[in-house]
Amino acid sequence: MATGDTEREAYVPEDQGGTAAPRTLAEALRARGDEGLAALLRARPDLLAPVPNDLTQLATRAGTRASVVRALERLDRFTLQTAEALAVAPDPAPYAVLRALMAGEGGDPPVEEALPGAVATLREQALVWGGDDRLRLVRTARELLAPSPQHPSPTGLGPTVAEATAGMSPGRLQEILRTVGLPTTHDPVSAVAALTALFTDRARMDALLDQAPAEALGVLDRLVWGPPYGEVTANPTPPVRWLRDRGLLLPTSARTVALPREVALHLRGGRAHRTPEPVPPPVAPAREYRPQVVDSTAAGQAYTALATAEELLKKWDEGGPAVLRAGGLSVRDLKRTAALLDVTEPVAAFWLELLYAAGLLASDGEADERYAPTPAYDEWLDLPAARRWARLATAWLAQTRTPGLVGGQDAKGRTLSALGPDLDRGAAPEVRRRVLELLAALPPGAAPEPEAVLARLRWERPLRGGGNTAADLRARLATWTLEEAELLGVTGRGALSAHARALLGGADATREAGTPGTDAAHEAGTSGAGAAHKAGTSGAGAAHGWGAAHDAGPHEDAAVALLAPLLPEPVDHVLLQADLTAVAPGPLRRPLADTLAVLAEVESKGGATVYRFTPGSVRRALDAGQSAADLHAFLAAHSRTPVPQPLAYLIDDVARRHGHLRVGAASSYVRCDDDAVLGEILADKRSASLGLRRLAPTVLAAQADPAALLAGLRSMGFAPAAESAEGDVLITRAAARRTPPRTPPAPVPDGPPVPDDTLLGAAVRAIRAGDLAATVTRKEPREPAPGGGTLPRTSAAETLATVQAAALTNSAVWIGYVNADGAASQRVIAPVRVEGGFVTAYDHTADEVRTYALHRITGVAELAEE
Repeated sequence: MATGDTEREAYVPEDQGGTAAPRTLAEALRARGDEGLAALLRARPDLLAPVPNDLTQLATRAGTRASVVRALERLDRFTLQTAEALAVAPDPAPYAVLRALMAGEGGDPPVEEALPGAVATLREQALVWGGDDRLRLVRTARELLAPSPQHPSPTGLGPTVAEATAGMSPGRLQEILRTVGLPTTHDPVSAVAALTALFTDRARMDALLDQAPAEALGVLDRLVWGPPYGEVTANPTPPVRWLRDRGLLLPTSARTVALPREVALHLRGGRAHRTPEPVPPPVAPAREYRPQVVDSTAAGQAYTALATAEELLKKWDEGGPAVLRAGGLSVRDLKRTAALLDVTEPVAAFWLELLYAAGLLASDGEADERYAPTPAYDEWLDLPAARRWARLATAWLAQTRTPGLVGGQDAKGRTLSALGPDLDRGAAPEVRRRVLELLAALPPGAAPEPEAVLARLRWERPLRGGGNTAADLRARLATWTLEEAELLGVTGRGALSAHARALLGGADATREAGTPGTDAAHEAGTSGAGAAHKAGTSGAGAAHGWGAAHDAGPHEDAAVALLAPLLPEPVDHVLLQADLTAVAPGPLRRPLADTLAVLAEVESKGGATVYRFTPGSVRRALDAGQSAADLHAFLAAHSRTPVPQPLAYLIDDVARRHGHLRVGAASSYVRCDDDAVLGEILADKRSASLGLRRLAPTVLAAQADPAALLAGLRSMGFAPAAESAEGDVLITRAAARRTPPRTPPAPVPDGPPVPDDTLLGAAVRAIRAGDLAATVTRKEPREPAPGGGTLPRTSAAETLATVQAAALTNSAVWIGYVNADGAASQRVIAPVRVEGGFVTAYDHTADEVRTYALHRITGVAELAEE
């Protein structure tokens, strides 16, 4: 379907010369070529589930309410306006009548230029059929789009004269004819026809309206563009009475009148729509920057995005928040996560959902279920920074989970939580890609106004948009896309970056290739369409696994190549300062960053990260197995400045006290060579909760477990070390809790996926073959099927003789066949060989050579000669 970016295909009027006009939609489809059928199935993939048996079934399915509603929802505004005009036109309507409804009596060149393309789109999607002299809107679409009191039409038109006078008495009709100066008739049908002819005659209508009082014309002006209904009292005002007496207003109930459609069209100059929109709203540049500025800004934000993702997952290395019973993250935990990242709660929800969609974060599945990084996170960390960003951006493009919904309510009034259920919106990837495509259509460095993007999306999908921005999911998805693209570094200052343009090319290629759809397969002998064909691709979720299973495409490689030079190079040094801080002048290399994260606390982030050394952070490094000498050597090796004396003193002082106390398991115990220290602990009131008692001059026993005892002593200002049962110091390295291997959540599709060319080709062949079997002319069998069935019935001897004769004469026959599952079907075959109780034949229905058991053939009939 045209969306306004590409030129509409050239319109070629249907030529009915020499061929009979189609009487049904099935006949119109039968006259199409294979490309035309493939175009229909590509535009409406729901028609392939399952593959129709023949063209009659395809036409029936194309006219079902659910399928027509889905097709109408995917029309752009002008094509939909064309369908709405056909819904208020006579059925069938010549092309000239449709053009007059769209362009008006005075003509409208832009409308007239765009109208053939709109008709071609409707015809391609089987919403309209017939030649230009008899355009027919499919019945279901007419029922959906035609005006009614319950469902007003966007055209603002009301009922026709015939519809409005359906319940009117014959006498009242004759009164109206006399009032407008027409001769009376002998029956209501001719009276309605005479009144309709008057209202559609411009000269006579002008003369009638010239007699109308000014107040009556004012009433018509208020109704002409809709809504066409008005309430009246039992004793209406003179202007209303004047209009009602002449049929210019017709009663639809005791207190309601309607403006007849023919009168409204006369007053409108023949237009069905007040404002036809043949041209999509432009998405023009509102601000322009140098492309280098945009790329640098986006790259800086991409670096921040990677740092944010790493910071969040590193904080959850030992296990993140608990999973709610209903799934997802609690409001309190979301607030804590937002405070941890120093962002708002909606932004925190975006990062959580992105990491979840990328397969880097999941629940661990334990009894006390918590969120934690996945094993794929460690693989992701080993990638270069630009590659890591590309993986996140690729996951963002495809994800259907919508973090913007977090905090809202579902249909049952329950609050939607981050990482919880009911956040999938199938339209999200389509809207996301479309917004980025609109940005990509602008010159590099150009940024549009968000409202221009929203207006364009509303034009492209008016039924899905609904016209109400506050309640429009597509508009909200587009707004969230613009915000998220800026957070992720896809855009810079509102303009699409060069590396995002490269990555978007890969997304477009993936979308055009299609995703696996329904099987176009029916085994031999069933009543289905025939040709067995299956899409040999995996599900959408498997496309987002990381690590070795992820194959980077050329578009991702191109994006990485463009982004990598813009990201700061990792550095292998820090600048130590006398105030017990260290400044990292850029992103640190992985081993240095990991060690420094244990040895110091992050004080501030930005272009340069500031770390602060504290007694607690130094003790943490000692607990991880480092010695004071190791820490001195590490700092000396990675600092471009001399190690400050206060820092060296801090390390030595903490190390001297570290391990002076030993905690082990009794329930637990404390031992120390200095009995005065143990006496000090016993005398301290803060140790009362630990249940300590002296066992020996150098040993205290405790009722608390070792972990609680360690924490209690550290809170009292001591630096105890844990020891094993053998008396050795236990080294507690930084924990790295990981979930079992997880696959990322599979995107929830927004309806059936677009089929690929292979599936389309197989489906078209199957439908053609099934249609041949259903419509071929054949001789009536000598013995009719029992119960009036349609399968031929012949004896075994006659079946064998007929099949053998067909094989000798190389002719086709019609057979009834029952397969091993008991499913009966009728097929057209050309026998090649008959032997051993089997017939090998070319099956026109399946479009391939197959073998059939003779005993399963219910009967055979010769095809009638043309």
